Amino acid sequence: MLARNLLRHLDLTTLQLLLSVDREGTLTRAARQEAMTVSAASKRLYDLEQAMGTSLFVRKSNGMEPTATGRSMLGHIRRILSVVHNIELELSEQASGFVRVAANLSAIVEFLPEDLQSFLEAHPAVRIDLNQLSSEEVARSVRDGTSDIGICAADSDLQGLQVAAYRTDRWMLVMRPDHPLAARQHAALADTLEHDYIGMPVGSWVNARACRAAREAGRTLRLRMYAPGFDAICRMAQVGMGIGIVPQKVYLAIGKPMGLAAVLLDDGWARRDLTVVVRPDESQPPAMRALLAHLSRQPDADAAAAPGGAGAEPPPRPQTARAGAARGDAIALAARQLTRQPVFAL
Repeated sequence: MLARNLLRHLDLTTLQLLLSVDREGTLTRAARQEAMTVSAASKRLYDLEQAMGTSLFVRKSNGMEPTATGRSMLGHIRRILSVVHNIELELSEQASGFVRVAANLSAIVEFLPEDLQSFLEAHPAVRIDLNQLSSEEVARSVRDGTSDIGICAADSDLQGLQVAAYRTDRWMLVMRPDHPLAARQHAALADTLEHDYIGMPVGSWVNARACRAAREAGRTLRLRMYAPGFDAICRMAQVGMGIGIVPQKVYLAIGKPMGLAAVLLDDGWARRDLTVVVRPDESQPPAMRALLAHLSRQPDADAAAAPGGAGAEPPPRPQTARAGAARGDAIALAARQLTRQPVFAL
């Protein structure tokens, strides 16, 4: 009986109103956003709370905040409206599909530009919404239904998700060519700790792993400064502020043209597997199924480009000529666009 009574109040207009209340912070602004009177909005919220037998928002002098039940409800509402949005897109004559992709920064900068470009060439009517999140956030967004496909680190919490191998993320040190370490082909991070480092923002994956490696060696990582992104790290290294740690393809696209030297990291954490994740046992729309198949069969180009482990051949040293300029320019553009804003985890 409760379920039947509740369903009478769960129309899409009321669901959208609840999201607006959460976003705007007051019923008045939410009502204005949804083009209804405040009294009508108040009645919708009151009737729903009465049907549920609990409050969804705490009324305060400076606005409204969701209760614990309200936060849970808002999560369900976002999933419901996402499904409605997908239905609308799939039925549209102008689009054969719409796929929401969440990925960590490394995947977006290094691999996805070419992968998505080749997919969209074969499926020109498909639309893709690409969202940058940390690896843990990627997994959560796929689990809760706010993303259709995720690309994240394989060591993330992937419980309850269907997983397929994607690529290998290879990290390296970048520095000026006159730096004392520049002549080395490879190095363990523990052997570099007497030198200054340029880090990503506090909380980033690479900073956390490098600091842990330093602690395990009984030392401290000398983080001289934090930079907002890979391009900024390369630029600071170029003027001699210290050593940066960046993915190999970022070095090839940005660091190498700047004249920086690169040294492969021997540490196991510096070679990180990336995976494609989706919710299991779901009826997948054609566009999502096609993109999942496309991403899951991508060859791991890193195997030839950067053999891992001690004794690996070094990356090419800085040269005037740029091999693979078109590919490098695409990666550089993606890196510069995506690293203009702080990234707190990769």
